[in-house]
Amino acid sequence: MATTDSVLKPDHAGARKHFIFSEEHDRLRESIRAFVLKECAPHAEEWEEQTFPDSIVRRMGELGFLGLSMPEEYGGQGGDYYANLVLAEEMAQAQCGGLAMGIAVQTDMAMPPIHLFGTEEQKQQWLVPAIQGEAILALGITEPDAGSDVAGIKTRAVYDEATDEYVINGSKTYITNGHRADVIVLVTKTDPDAGHGGITLFLVPMDAPGVIREQRLKKLGMHASDTALLAFQDVRVPASAMLGEEGKGFYHISWELQGERLIGAAGCVAGAQRVFDQTLQYAMERKAFGREIGRFQVIRHKFAEMATKIETARQMVYMTAWRFNNGEYPVREISMAKLYASRIAVEVADECIQIHGGAGYMKEYGVERAWRDLRLNRIGAGTDEIMLEVIGRSYGL
Repeated sequence: MATTDSVLKPDHAGARKHFIFSEEHDRLRESIRAFVLKECAPHAEEWEEQTFPDSIVRRMGELGFLGLSMPEEYGGQGGDYYANLVLAEEMAQAQCGGLAMGIAVQTDMAMPPIHLFGTEEQKQQWLVPAIQGEAILALGITEPDAGSDVAGIKTRAVYDEATDEYVINGSKTYITNGHRADVIVLVTKTDPDAGHGGITLFLVPMDAPGVIREQRLKKLGMHASDTALLAFQDVRVPASAMLGEEGKGFYHISWELQGERLIGAAGCVAGAQRVFDQTLQYAMERKAFGREIGRFQVIRHKFAEMATKIETARQMVYMTAWRFNNGEYPVREISMAKLYASRIAVEVADECIQIHGGAGYMKEYGVERAWRDLRLNRIGAGTDEIMLEVIGRSYGL
């Protein structure tokens, strides 16, 4: 309450740390941002043409960024889930969505199932080098005829009792890191008549005989990451390559998808914030009709709308992450956060192109790339339509 001696005034430049983050998280954020700005962002244009090099994964492993929430006994940092959020947010500063996607597949999509369901031998073989950046991981779910309908996959794994091996046949598509991966967490059908109960995961080395990296796919965005069409022709793996329990693969991967979606939502918020900040600076410098375009009411209101949406999404992500980190399984709220954050990220990027005008349509400003990269988030890790279905069904509808 104001007094005669003092007047309360808003401090719009002030920044208050969200309660989920500690000073340790702040130091981690500073370290990651320094690395990203120095060693990644300057190469964004180059990697857009050639994809990012494997050496950047090794470098991140050396710096300890690939196992932030993994146990120290496997080379991780032993941190909490919020550390993963920090990484996802700071990777946006690379201005290279494909790099952020490739790293997220490593740290938040393929690594967690190995940690949670892998045997000690599997962890030593794949988790330890993945944390070190010496092994690159991929996750194989989507097929040419099965995406959101995971139960509809056709890749088969048939047990050969004579050799104690599984023989795998099938194909996967839209696989991030597919051309560079050393191993893939492969989703297969071991019982084609059991629906979700017939799905089993395997750790398949990508140099195994019969694994064919058929095609590097061309995409609208995320050009810096490699996306593959893969074929598996009579690929033999030992029974010990099974990840988790036979027939429980769908449930193993369903848990993984929740963490992936929440990390994706955090990345969307960070991506939207970055392009917002870039456009705000442009609006304060670009002049039309004798003044900076940011001084016009129509532009000012655009920024107000975008800022409100970004902050709403950020708070939704942080509070859902708090629940997730504290042992809850808030699937409804994770789905909401993923749906909303991915939508507003695309809206913000589109509006930023509009504010830039013709310049926004040009590659040199990078705004059009932000839109192209962010657009994937409304499809990957669960489409908008699947998120709406999950939310709707959670209410008993």
